[in-house]
Amino acid sequence: MALTLAISPCPNDTFVFHALVHGRVPGAPPVEVTYADVDVTNTAAERGAFDLVKVSYAALPWLLDDYHLLPCGGALGRGCGPLVLTRSAAGDGAGAAGSGAGRPDRADLSGATVAVPGDRTTAYLLFRLWSAERPPARIEVVPFHEIMPAVAAGKYDAGLVIHEARFTYHRHGLTALVDLGEWWEGDTGLPIPLGAILARKGAVDPAEAAGWIRESVRQAWADPAASREYVLSHAQEMEPDVVDRHIDLYVNEFTADLGDAGFAAVEALLGRATDAGLIPQTSSSRATAWTS
Repeated sequence: MALTLAISPCPNDTFVFHALVHGRVPGAPPVEVTYADVDVTNTAAERGAFDLVKVSYAALPWLLDDYHLLPCGGALGRGCGPLVLTRSAAGDGAGAAGSGAGRPDRADLSGATVAVPGDRTTAYLLFRLWSAERPPARIEVVPFHEIMPAVAAGKYDAGLVIHEARFTYHRHGLTALVDLGEWWEGDTGLPIPLGAILARKGAVDPAEAAGWIRESVRQAWADPAASREYVLSHAQEMEPDVVDRHIDLYVNEFTADLGDAGFAAVEALLGRATDAGLIPQTSSSRATAWTS
């Protein structure tokens, strides 16, 4: 029986899962893959829609009763955090219509309207922790690819962006108000946990699934050219050099194994968010339910 897998079309996911998706991992079952942004998979996972699924670490409190957290295949790292973008200081400082936000280069977003890519994404959870003392006036969930053009056009005072946007935001005349990865690392000393891979309980053995994923990662690193056509076909709006930088940043030591630092980062994120009343209680024993 085929294994159902949901990942994003982003280069890091297609690079990591190329071998598994294409039947190149010995002993792994055939795979039926669905490509969707993480805000979509966060919701689908709550319905138990997939056997293996990429979700935001911020969504774990709603999912760990039904899924095992796997120690590989996800997205963690350093220097790879979400960015809060505004129009450049040279741009129109009037702010978004009706928001009364004022200057786009201010030190905080009090009174602003901010576009975010999903309300259960790790990016938005980090944003809420960062802006807790000076929260924006209004949040709007906007498809990821629409955020930068909309901020540049003055529809929103700021936008929260992820993925390859850190390589391309200058093209839209935007400025990074804060790098939430730098903020998180400076405050905790830990890597930033972005996307997790979960295995549905009763549908797939977590130890076997981790073995398949690690072999897929090993093959990706051993022969990067093998997945090139597949990766580029799902990154149609990215130039090859942006694709390469994306993979180099997001596919790293934590992709093969979270390790102590990776799990500490997950526990720190969920612990801080729970203490702030932003997510339901999630014990560390559940967050690290399967680690070997």
